[in-house]
Amino acid sequence: MNKVLVCFAFLMSFFNAGSLQAQSPVTIKAKAALVNDSTYTVKANIDIKEGWHVYGANPDGLNAPELSSKIETAKFQNKAVFSINPIEEKDILFTKAFVFNKSFELTQNIIISGFQPDSLQLIMLLNVAKADSFLSLEIPFSVALANGKKVAGFQILLPTTSTNAPSDACGSASATTNSSSSPWELLLLGFLGGLIALITPCVFPMIPVTVSFFTKRSKTRKQGIKNGLLYGLSIFLIYVLASLPFHVVGNVQPEIFNSISTNPWLNIIFFIIFIFFSISFFGFFEISLPSGIANKADSKSGLGSLAGIFFMAITLAIVSFSCTGPILGTLLVGSLQGGAWALSYGMAGFGLALALPFSLFAIFPQWLQSLPKSGGWLDTVKKVLAFLELALAFKFLSNADLVQHWGLLKREVFLGIWAVISIALALYLRGFLLLPHDVKGSKISRARKILGNLAIVFGLVLIAGMIPKNTYLLKFLSGFPPPTHYSLFTDKKEAHGLQANVVNDYEKAVELSKQSNKPILIDFTGWACVNCRKMEENVWSDPAVMSFIQNNFILVSLYVDDKALLPIEKRFTYTTKAGDKKEITSVGDLWATFQAENFNQSSQPLYVVMSPQQKLLSNPVGYTPNVTEYLNWLQCSASKAR
Repeated sequence: MNKVLVCFAFLMSFFNAGSLQAQSPVTIKAKAALVNDSTYTVKANIDIKEGWHVYGANPDGLNAPELSSKIETAKFQNKAVFSINPIEEKDILFTKAFVFNKSFELTQNIIISGFQPDSLQLIMLLNVAKADSFLSLEIPFSVALANGKKVAGFQILLPTTSTNAPSDACGSASATTNSSSSPWELLLLGFLGGLIALITPCVFPMIPVTVSFFTKRSKTRKQGIKNGLLYGLSIFLIYVLASLPFHVVGNVQPEIFNSISTNPWLNIIFFIIFIFFSISFFGFFEISLPSGIANKADSKSGLGSLAGIFFMAITLAIVSFSCTGPILGTLLVGSLQGGAWALSYGMAGFGLALALPFSLFAIFPQWLQSLPKSGGWLDTVKKVLAFLELALAFKFLSNADLVQHWGLLKREVFLGIWAVISIALALYLRGFLLLPHDVKGSKISRARKILGNLAIVFGLVLIAGMIPKNTYLLKFLSGFPPPTHYSLFTDKKEAHGLQANVVNDYEKAVELSKQSNKPILIDFTGWACVNCRKMEENVWSDPAVMSFIQNNFILVSLYVDDKALLPIEKRFTYTTKAGDKKEITSVGDLWATFQAENFNQSSQPLYVVMSPQQKLLSNPVGYTPNVTEYLNWLQCSASKAR
C-alpha cells in the first residue's frame, strides 16, 4: 500500500509542478572548500519555506536529499551528511514519515579528475510536501572552485559585422527552404501513408460498414451525403489536430525538432515498438488498445449529429491504431526535422487519404458493390506490412547507432539485415515460408509471385551493394542505409570522401582557409539526415562537383545531431540572441546553435560559403538535388572570393 502511495505522490508531483515550481518551496546556498588539488567539500544550506517539509530517507521508497553532478569527471566521495537528523511526523500522504521541517545543511566531498572549471554545476535532488501537495524537485546550482580555470568556450557568433550576403550574392535568399521537402511533397507522402493504412485489416473492412450505417440512418440522400462529408472532415481534423502540440514545443529552441527526431533513445523506443508491431502483424498475437478507451469513444458516437459523427471518427482512429500506429510513427520521426509545419502537412495528407473513401462512398454508395470483399488478401497485406515494419525498425536503430557512434550497424551489416528481410519476404510471397494462419499448399496468386520475384531481386541488389566498388547500385536508397564511410571496410569514422583532413573542426577550417586563401564551404549536416546522404552520394559524388569542391574550397562538415560530449574545458553556457540560456555540452549542441544563431536556419543540409575573414559570400542553400544547379552555385560562390 505504501508503495502505491509513493507512486501516487510522484504523479501528484507531475501535475503540481507547473504551478508550484515557479515559487520553489526550497532555496539553496552553497560553497565548495578546497581539501586538496582535486577534492572539495561542498556545503549546501537548504532553506525551507514555512509550512513545507523535506523528506529524509524513508522505508517507503523516498530518498533523502542528494547531490548530482552535471559533469562525468566529478565523483562523490562519500554519502551526504546532514547537520540535523530528520524527525518522524504525521504525514497526510504517508501517515508517518521522516522529514526535515526546518532549514539544514548538507555536506559531501567531491573529487574532480582532469580539467576543473571555475564553477561546478550541481543538482540537488529532493522531495518536498505541504499538506496534500507533493513535489519531486531537481534544483540546479553552482559552486566556485578555487583551482578551477575559466572555460573559454567557442565564439558562436561569427566575428563579422553582418552575416547577410551581399546584394549581388549567388543563390536565392529563400533557397534555404529547399533543405526540407516542400509542403506539397510532405502532403503527398502523408497521403501515400494514408492510402497504405486504408488497405490494412483494421481500416478496410470499416469502409462498407460505416458508409452503410450513414446511408441507412439518413432519412434522405442529401442527409446521408452531408453526414458522410462531416465524417470525412472529422477524420481529417483529428489527424491534423494531433500535430498541434508540436507547434507549442517549437517555441523552445529552433533545433528542437531535429533533437527530437535524432534522439537515440526515442529512436530505440521506435525500434522496439516496430519490432513489437511487426511480430503482431505476422500473426503471433493481436494488439489492441484498452477496450475501455474504444468503448468510451464509441458510446459518445450516439450523441446528436455533429458530436456523434466526430466521436465516430475518434473511434475509427482508436480502433485502427494497431495498423496506423507504425505508419504514423514513421511519419512523425521522418518529418520532425522539417519542424511542426512539416508534421502538420504530413498528418493532413494522412487524414485526407483516410477520409476520402468514407466521404466518396457516402456520396456514391453504389460504388460499394465494386469494392473487393475482405478476405485472405487482407492477411497477406498485413504480413507484407510486417516485413516492411521490420525493415523500418532497423532504420530507427541505425539512427541511434549513427548519432552515438556505437558501431553496431555499419553499412554492410544494415544492408545484410535488409537483404535477409527481403529474401524472407520473397519466400513468404512465393509460399515457401509459412506464417501463423497460412495454409500449406494454398494457391499463390500471380500478383504474389511477381512481388516475390521483385523482393528477391531487391535482396540480391542489396547484397551486391555491400561491396564498396558497387555502392553506385544503391544510389536510389541514399539516406536510408548508413553513409558509405560508416563501413566495415574503413576506419575513417567521419570522412565522406571529399576532404578528410577537415571534418567537423570549424576553427581548423578557418586556419586552413587563411593559409590557402580559399573560401570555406560549411556543410551543416547530420548523421541521421536523409537529404544530407542524398547530396553526398548523388551530387557530391559527381566528378565535376567533387573536383570543384576539392580544388576551390576548404570543406568543413558540422554534424548538428552528434551526441558526443565536448571535453569539459569546452562546455559552456551560451546566451542566445533572444536572451535565452543554453547549455552547450555536446558537439551537436555547438553546431546546431552555431547554425541557428548565424544563419537563422535549423534544417539540414545547409551549405554556406564564407571568406577566410568569415564573411558571407553568397546566399546559403539547402537540399539541391540537381547537380548542374548546385555546381553553378558553387562556381558563382567561389568567384566572389577572388
